[in-house]
Amino acid sequence: MEALVGGLTEFFKGWLSPEIIIFIVSLLPILELRGGLIAAALLGVDWAIAFPICVIGNVLPIPIILLFIRKIFDFIKKTNFLWLRKLVIKIDEKAQKKTKNMNTASLWGLFLFVGIPLPGTGAWTGSLVANILNIKPLKAFIIIILGVITAGIIMSTLTYLIPSFFF
Repeated sequence: MEALVGGLTEFFKGWLSPEIIIFIVSLLPILELRGGLIAAALLGVDWAIAFPICVIGNVLPIPIILLFIRKIFDFIKKTNFLWLRKLVIKIDEKAQKKTKNMNTASLWGLFLFVGIPLPGTGAWTGSLVANILNIKPLKAFIIIILGVITAGIIMSTLTYLIPSFFF
């Protein structure tokens, strides 16, 4: 992840402000807030400025995903774009597998899924999982925001606090 974030940061560095760069990185699936905070640390952006930018960037696409992802996936599965159809099926199957690990306490499961910053977890996938679990969009949105903030605290510690002890 660091290599991808580093590459994006270097690519945008000459013509966008550091704040816009971390916002864009936080919007992207896979990288999300975790990548945004890494980019912020690489760019030397103060944590107090970076944290809210990354949270907002990560949370912004979530209502759209919660409300429309099923319809979008169903539409894509019916298209003639074979590569896109295969990609959507793969994403859907991966989310289904992750959903099986969640028990009846699905709200706590969703919170932990989004809040613990591991590869393949985060707000984007959490939104898809919430959709599969049929969690009402407003409840899911609140739980996902809390998870994003929790992941942000963990990642802030890893990117801002711990390195300062060693360097």
